[in-house]
Amino acid sequence: MAPNEHEAKMAHPRMAAGALFFDADGRVLMVEPTYKKYWDIPGGYVEVGESPLQAAVREVGEELGITPPLGRLLAVDWAPSDAEGDKVLYLFDGGHLTPEVVAGVTLQADEIKSFKFLSPGEVAERTIPRLARRIRAAIEARSSGAAPIYLEHGQQPDSVAA
Repeated sequence: MAPNEHEAKMAHPRMAAGALFFDADGRVLMVEPTYKKYWDIPGGYVEVGESPLQAAVREVGEELGITPPLGRLLAVDWAPSDAEGDKVLYLFDGGHLTPEVVAGVTLQADEIKSFKFLSPGEVAERTIPRLARRIRAAIEARSSGAAPIYLEHGQQPDSVAA
């Protein structure tokens, strides 16, 4: 196979990374973007030369104005899309945010309208199903100690025979 033929068959997904932050009641911090019709987690696309973890830290700092340490990887989600292009999404554990850290949140006004801590049921009401599934699976993996987990479309796939 010629090099150009081989490259044409290779996947070139975009990568994005975000963080799950929790309050004392176990609710998840969600943001209301100015440019989407649904709520999202803090995060964004990985830039050239940047790792997914570095991207998550940078995006949280830009969007929320805080730099809490991010913990372990909770989930990796393969999210193919004809409309947006294929993506690989990384979700990191931001841990519990104290009231003092939350009070220091400064939203990036041109991108984020508001933020709120939401229960898993509220998350499902305010965001797209695939993201709600990804968040729910990551929360379960976090609490069970099973993280990191691999997802496709926000859910664990059935085994695939080799």
